[in-house]
Amino acid sequence: MTYRVIQWATGAMGRTCLQAVIDHPGMQLAGLYVYGDRKAGLDAGEIARRDPVGVIATRDIDEILALDADVVIHAARLDPPFERHDADICRLLRSGKNVISINGGTHPPHWPDARRAAFEAAGREGGTTFMGAGLNPGFCAERLAVLATSVCSRVDRITIHELVDCRAVRSPEYVFDVIGFGTPAGTIDPNAPGFLPARTMNALFEEVAANIGDRLGWKFDTIRTAHSLRPAKHALDIRAGRIEAGGTARVDWRWIGETGGEIRIDLGVSWTMEPPAPGDAEAGLWSLKIAGRPGVEMTFGLVDTEHSGERASPEMQGVAGAVINTIPHVVAAEPGVASTPPFTHWRASA
Repeated sequence: MTYRVIQWATGAMGRTCLQAVIDHPGMQLAGLYVYGDRKAGLDAGEIARRDPVGVIATRDIDEILALDADVVIHAARLDPPFERHDADICRLLRSGKNVISINGGTHPPHWPDARRAAFEAAGREGGTTFMGAGLNPGFCAERLAVLATSVCSRVDRITIHELVDCRAVRSPEYVFDVIGFGTPAGTIDPNAPGFLPARTMNALFEEVAANIGDRLGWKFDTIRTAHSLRPAKHALDIRAGRIEAGGTARVDWRWIGETGGEIRIDLGVSWTMEPPAPGDAEAGLWSLKIAGRPGVEMTFGLVDTEHSGERASPEMQGVAGAVINTIPHVVAAEPGVASTPPFTHWRASA
């Protein structure tokens, strides 16, 4: 069958998803929503750096709501507060369109009751489902780590870490306001409730830890944070601007799930604007360690095997792949909200 797909937003991640939809023989682009005036009125193919496809980008949400489509790929940029896009998503669900988000949403049972109830009500009204299906969060922890425990007769602890080189990110708003680079590292507690970047990241990743715990049968007493900021030793000129000496040049995010006083999940993501230091883990790689019987250790990354010259990095391509492979699952799911299935593998036919 062919799925009719609406792409919502065309930042770096959204544009890569748009390309994947246009290129896929089992997908038909039904609509395109953009935030900026510069893109409104353009053919989706032009925005995706493809041939024209006859779908014109719009900023009018009512036009999108009126379209007939199976699913909306919601790729809006993360901005605090984390829930700022909830109203739009619920409108899409009520209009009869399933929604896949690339920004978390992988385990709704962990959401606050009121938020989950609002999404479930919208889904029931529209006969549709919301599902998260990104790459990070969305793959290494919720899927690969759980799959790797299949060879274990006992699991004591799972440790996951990724190092992300952010020097190529161009958006000042995202780099400085959303992520928190450049903030005075010595005067801010990144674990404090008032630190906005942490509120966004906690909303994304605490449900990841809860997802693993629920699937493995661990009931966490707490999921605590152990975030830290590393100051720049000297000023750094980056794509998005400048980080002065003493400003945050690396953010180490860390979430720890405990049960019975024992650490069960240790989930970390490090974002850096610094050149690699000797002994640092290689950027772009995930490290997964399972302490158990037997133990499991693996390091993996994504590569561009086609060398197409396109701007989409392997990580962006991975987001698009995760979304495309989840579309059949969200379309088939019961109305409401659903956790991302543990296996959403590629298939030769949609």
